[in-house]
Amino acid sequence: MWTRSSKFRQAKEALLHAWTHSFADRKKKKRNFRRLWQIRFGAAARINGLSYSRLIEQLKLAHIELDRKVLSEIASKYPEVFGHVLATR
Repeated sequence: MWTRSSKFRQAKEALLHAWTHSFADRKKKKRNFRRLWQIRFGAAARINGLSYSRLIEQLKLAHIELDRKVLSEIASKYPEVFGHVLATR
């Protein structure tokens, strides 16, 4: 009958929990996107005959400093450019 909207104490408690979850979920969102990017360009690397770890290692040795987000976009939207990036290693 009486809900949180009409009871100050319960409403305050609900807000505290909501803020806690929203903070944690913003962190999870970043984690999930990084995993997605790794999966995307890891799959593109496998198509070109490399594993994810070998690709990262060779990009570091070649001093190519593209982050995972950019590599993911290149791999998914421009596979020929991604192949060229792999060829320059």
